[in-house]
Amino acid sequence: MTEATSATPAPDALAGVLADAPFVRLVATDDGDAVAAAGLLARALRAVGTPFQVRVSRDPTPDAGDDAVAVTVGADRGPHAITGAGRPASTDAFATARALGDDPDPVVALAGVVAAGSVPGTDGSGDALEMAERSERVRRRPGVALPTADLGDGLAASTLVRTPYSGDGEAARAALADVGLPADLDDDAHRRLASLVAVDVADAEGASARAASAVERALRPYATVGDAAPFETVGGYADVLDALAREASGTGVALALDADPSNGLRTAALDAWRTHGLAAHRALDDAATGRYDGCFVVRVDAAESVLPTVARLARDFRSPEPVAVAVDEAAGRLAAAAVEPLGIGDACRSAATEFGGDGWGTADRGGIAVGAADGDDESEATDGDITGALAALREAL
Repeated sequence: MTEATSATPAPDALAGVLADAPFVRLVATDDGDAVAAAGLLARALRAVGTPFQVRVSRDPTPDAGDDAVAVTVGADRGPHAITGAGRPASTDAFATARALGDDPDPVVALAGVVAAGSVPGTDGSGDALEMAERSERVRRRPGVALPTADLGDGLAASTLVRTPYSGDGEAARAALADVGLPADLDDDAHRRLASLVAVDVADAEGASARAASAVERALRPYATVGDAAPFETVGGYADVLDALAREASGTGVALALDADPSNGLRTAALDAWRTHGLAAHRALDDAATGRYDGCFVVRVDAAESVLPTVARLARDFRSPEPVAVAVDEAAGRLAAAAVEPLGIGDACRSAATEFGGDGWGTADRGGIAVGAADGDDESEATDGDITGALAALREAL
């Protein structure tokens, strides 16, 4: 199965299909943009009374076999897909929801935009930003995009930045104490916080030239106003959704779908985000690295759900090459992330086939599992399997 088999339908056309559907099955890729987009579509379907089901998959295939309409979100599969190619899936989902007659939540859409690596107001998200600002749900301010008001907690777990204190709450609080920020942050204090983070990202040991620009999407965030969203900023919301897509997809879907998330749901989401972010940073702290032509490899010990985030962090903040690969040799798994669409998913599928493994992904990210990562017998996995798959992946790229 390749990455491109269909074209993204116009919002009006897809809305027409969904409006007439007896049942809709949404299957989203395991990233924050796709989860946000699926949530927007599901809310619209609920508003018009159409039954639906939502699931998240690392390599989504549209369900078939009954009268239901299947929609793939975040990948180009099947006759009905919101691909996320060229612009965030959330922007097309937002437009489709409006075409269905719903009043979609612009903050969820903007969180998806940030999760896709874009900036609110660009890549087709202008309508969502205009709606959010006009209804006073968001306000742009200085500072750093975090989901929580606890700065130490937020900086330690955030995967939008990579600092010397990422992964270490005590070190993050110590760095904040040195700056002497007030308890109630005004715009000047937020600027000082942003300056601290920007400098520490760029000056961190092993930081790539790309790090200084990568941190920019975490700066000057859109803060959420009042009860407009369950988290402090749009970027923080995005970070939570991206973590949940891999760590606790059911919670992620529930969060994107719920117009008024309960305190319990918010707490569960933050707990999963915190666990995920800390684990990703700590894995990268202990990584052994290697540079190849066009590819930067970090060898880590990390959970399957965390490995793609490690690859993304390495790509954005450590890799001097356009592709970063995080490899867990003991588990027989790897995840790859590229700075631009390079056919990563198809390359992973091709490389995995050579070793009897499983490959998946999109144009700019993907993964491979061989041996025990794809079966129950851990004796099936060897370092050679995943090392060979890595070599094949590099060759395919």
